[in-house]
Amino acid sequence: MPDEEVKPNLNEASTQDAQLAADSIASGEEKAPTVDFDTDYETAQQFSVSEVDRTGKGAAAAEAATAPNQKTFQPQETKTQAQSTGNPDDFLESAKEVGNSPTEGATNVSDDLVEQALEKGERKN
Repeated sequence: MPDEEVKPNLNEASTQDAQLAADSIASGEEKAPTVDFDTDYETAQQFSVSEVDRTGKGAAAAEAATAPNQKTFQPQETKTQAQSTGNPDDFLESAKEVGNSPTEGATNVSDDLVEQALEKGERKN
């Protein structure tokens, strides 16, 4: 990309210094700055990675900095395969077992249980 000349806009000058610089460029007292985007981009790329990161020490330092403080365990994959019997009664039995499990979220809520919860939640004055 060739050099591009910066053209100041007097209406967009936000400070008095910017206004004076725009005036002097517009009158020809000062030369307008030029910008070479390709060169600037290549130069910026050199600064985007530190010297440490260009060596193996940078990767080791990053690993040490992000390592967990406690020992973590990897979960083990288990596979469960249901035996298909083709009997609908088997499905009903397994559904009853899950529904009555004390560790599962499904429970029976009766009106008496709701009344007890409401009584315990009332304010005592």
